[in-house]
Amino acid sequence: MHTPYPLPTEKPLSPADVKLKFMAAGKPVAAWADANGYSRRYVYMVLNGQYKGHFGKAHEIAVALGLKLAPETQLAA
Repeated sequence: MHTPYPLPTEKPLSPADVKLKFMAAGKPVAAWADANGYSRRYVYMVLNGQYKGHFGKAHEIAVALGLKLAPETQLAA
């Protein structure tokens, strides 16, 4: 899973930060969703807060975008 920015290790990014990082890199979020096998609609719903990312695919997307810290990062702290 490749994002156009390094994933955070101490503090998760906000949805606004993620959108700005994609814009700064000149990469569309939709292209990232397609490249990683996610539904564009689902990714945007996570980014816009309709899905909180607590479980399942929404959680996976939130971690991949840096909206949540990876579970292994949290366990190491």
